[in-house]
Formats: sequence, C-alpha cells, structure tokens
Amino acid sequence: MVSRRMMGTAAGLALAMGASLATPALAQGPANESTFDRIRRTKKLRSAAVVGGAPYYHKDLATGQWRGFYIDLLKMLAEELEAELELTETTWGNSVLDLQSNKIDIFFGLNPTPKRALVVDFSVPCFSNAFSFLAKRGFSPKTWDELNDPAVKIAVDSGSSQDQVVTRLCPKAQISRFKTADEATMAVQSGRADAQCLVLLLALTATKKNANVGHVVVPTPLFATTSNAGFRREADKTWRDFVNTWIDFNKGLGAVRGAILKNMELVGLSEADFPPGVTL
Repeated sequence: MVSRRMMGTAAGLALAMGASLATPALAQGPANESTFDRIRRTKKLRSAAVVGGAPYYHKDLATGQWRGFYIDLLKMLAEELEAELELTETTWGNSVLDLQSNKIDIFFGLNPTPKRALVVDFSVPCFSNAFSFLAKRGFSPKTWDELNDPAVKIAVDSGSSQDQVVTRLCPKAQISRFKTADEATMAVQSGRADAQCLVLLLALTATKKNANVGHVVVPTPLFATTSNAGFRREADKTWRDFVNTWIDFNKGLGAVRGAILKNMELVGLSEADFPPGVTL
C-alpha cells in the first residue's frame, strides 16, 4: 500500500529530478542559439591569440599576459559588449578550425582567401598589409618571378595566407611548410631556406627582434592583402554585422589605427620603417 506521505515524497523527488535535469539545459541556452545571443546571455567573448605574432599578439612568458594591437581591439570589443574576454592559444593555421568547431567566437588577423571563405565568414578590413619576404643575407630577389625558381627554397607556416600565396605564385620553388612562423624563421636563419614569406608587419618585426636573421624584401608587383576578423559561419549574421559596424566606427575614430601604431612602437617599429609606397 502506498501512503500519502510516500506519494508526497515520490512527487517531491520527481520534481527535484526534473529541476536538476532542466538546469543544464538552461545553462546551455536554447537550441540553435546564435553567437551574438550567446555572448549577450553569458557575457563571455571567446577568442584566441598566436604566440610569436607581435605586434598582432604577444604573450609574456613570465606573466602569461597577452598584449598586441588585436588584443587591444578585443578588449575594446568586449567592453562594448559588456562581456569578459576569454583567450585561448592558437596558430594562424588552426584559427579557422577553432572558428569552425565553435571553440571561439571571433579571430582577428585573418587574411581573406577564397579557400578560407568556403568555410568561414569575414569582417570588413581592419587594415591592409603587403606580402613580403624575410630573406637571408646575400639573397635579394626583386620580383615574384625570381622567387618562382626551382633553385629557391621558401619557408612558410602551414595553412597561413603566406602558404596559399607562395603555393599560387611560386609553384616552381621548393616550399617547406612549418607548424609555426617562428620555425619557418629559424629555417632562414639556419640557412635551410632562402626566404620566408610573411606579411610585412611580421617580417619587419622579425628583423627588429634579430637583425642577423636577414632582411625584408617586398617583391614586385606589389601584392597586398587585408587583415580581417573571422567568424564561424551561421545563418544568423547579427554577430558579423555588429562587428562590421564596430570596426567601421572605430576606424572612423582612429582607434584601430591608434592601436596598431601603439603596438608597433612596442616592437620598435614605426611607419618610417615601411618601404616606399606601402602603407597600413
């Protein structure tokens, strides 16, 4: 015989179990929640940064703190959203995978390429950046045609926009692919490669850190790309549209350019270091 007390206990237990089962669902948010809605609900903005990517990204190994102009922009964006910035570590090549897997909400510093555009969305440009080479001493190619030679050894970080550019423009060259840009730089410094393809800001930074690593070459014709933010592709474009508005607004105020110049100074660079005819 089931007593009223037992029934009450069973009902209470069922209610408690139901409440406990419902709690995770509430914490996870509604099904198919957009990135923008999740950020606004959780007050968390997830992004990633690249070690050795100064002046874009730089990690202080002693303190674990990040700095760089894209770190500054991410902090500004998080403040605008009234959200806390959460950073993980990635590489230029893995950042697209991090976006696709919903590990991060945004990644600043992606050059838009057709291959990447197949799987992720891009923001409006933050600034323009020329493709260049960190060349070993005694190697001074002036044109892309000179680089597209079976005798030339080119180092790149795998999966980067530099990788895609040399694959397309220098198919005859010997291309060595490394996990990180720092490893590709070491290949030039050790003589295993003649040159490393890098966007200009990173090439200039490398020579400022170590003048013995080589010198910067900007081959002709000049090929430039833009530095943009990347997003996970989703049907709701509110997040992308918000960031586009935010970038355009802060470019108009000079805040984006100011963040870039301030962090260039931290690595000993100024606009005077740019080759003639090349600007941000």
